[in-house]
Amino acid sequence: GLRFNTGIGQHILKNPLIVLSMVEKSAIKPTDEVLEVGPGTGNMTIKLLEKAKHVTAFEVDPRMAAELEKRVLGGPLNHKLKIIRGDVLKVDELPYFDVCVANLPYQISSPFINKLLIHKPLYRCAVLMFQQEFAQRLVAKPGDKLYCRLSLNVQLYTKVDMLMKVGKNNFRPPPKVESSVVRIEPRFPRPAVCFQEWDGLVRICFSRKNKTLSAEFRQSNVLEMLNKNYATFCHLQNKPIPENFVIKDYVNDILTKNEFSNKRSRTMDVDDFLRLLHCFNSAGIHFS
Repeated sequence: GLRFNTGIGQHILKNPLIVLSMVEKSAIKPTDEVLEVGPGTGNMTIKLLEKAKHVTAFEVDPRMAAELEKRVLGGPLNHKLKIIRGDVLKVDELPYFDVCVANLPYQISSPFINKLLIHKPLYRCAVLMFQQEFAQRLVAKPGDKLYCRLSLNVQLYTKVDMLMKVGKNNFRPPPKVESSVVRIEPRFPRPAVCFQEWDGLVRICFSRKNKTLSAEFRQSNVLEMLNKNYATFCHLQNKPIPENFVIKDYVNDILTKNEFSNKRSRTMDVDDFLRLLHCFNSAGIHFS
């Protein structure tokens, strides 16, 4: 069955209705290439194979991979399945896919989401099961307690919907945490933003998300980095740095002029951050 690692061994998803529901919500077409991560013994894989043109499954546990292989071997679905034994995070790029369906080992949730965000070409959707609190972060809105850098990064590039909660009693043995399934759809066209640059800004703003931006940008390590980046920018543009230039005043001036000084990250949405990044970049301040 499906399983995930919470550091306390294997948990098998014993409820076939949840498997069916996840496959249904991914709306697979007969021409689709599907990517599955963590197939376990293949309860979901079989359902995916019945609907898709082809399934590529990443399985890190060699025993599970062998079991899955045995299950489809010699059957009518065998030619549609490719099992990659190994860690999905260790491949430079993911194979081509139209739809991704995964019940991930929960400790790789964050890095896997980051991999999906920068993946090209655009896929149609991903239906993923996560620990409930992680799923809530993905859909959190400004002002919510769980709103964070992850919420913003995911919502910049994708539309995320919470599909269902999955109680711990659906697993054998029951894990310590509740789970949730989300559907992620890339925004098209993709926002024309350099991800490193965006993430660099958001990282600073969310290091203390309840402080005002003017307080965030007064931290000496932040100013030091921005000063270095500004000097590099001026050098590349053959632009002299003014004699009495002070990065702290320069940054403060940008924030004040654009009415960001007293704003707090926890109440700002994607558009606010895009505008903030534009204000900084227009003034030659970069974050990557």
